[in-house]
Amino acid sequence: MRTKLTCCVLLLLCGCGTSGTIQRLPDVKVESGPLDTRSELSMHALSQLGVPYVYGGSTPGEGFDCSGLVQYVYERATGLKLPRTTYGLVKVGRLIESEALQPGDLVFYNTLSRAYSHVGIYLGERRFIHAPSSNGVVRIESMESDYWAQRYNGARRLLPGG
Repeated sequence: MRTKLTCCVLLLLCGCGTSGTIQRLPDVKVESGPLDTRSELSMHALSQLGVPYVYGGSTPGEGFDCSGLVQYVYERATGLKLPRTTYGLVKVGRLIESEALQPGDLVFYNTLSRAYSHVGIYLGERRFIHAPSSNGVVRIESMESDYWAQRYNGARRLLPGG
């Protein structure tokens, strides 16, 4: 079920499937670089869709909290060992403007009446993936929804480029 959901999400993120048909694209040789790392991050994050929220959780088997998801995805996709808390994460990388966001950047929110109390991974097109406590599973949200837009605290880039 999660594999089908991940494939559907990937098709939507790529803009495929909107006309009711899927066309085969020509084979393209992709060179390694920051874009590959960003794609790898997105793929690892999307593969966790539907994993239950668990406070303090840091693996798919036990569930994730927001920073546990970020730490898990980054370690698997890049080999980077990140801080375990949102407060630690907000100190790594470099601050970036919202208009400059790229997939793989970290986005921070004030969800507990204190700055930087929640973190997610930016996917592109003003969407991010995170492990929220409400509704209990890793999911994708729009940064432009009223709830998230009002709580946005900033973003950080951990990867080179852009």
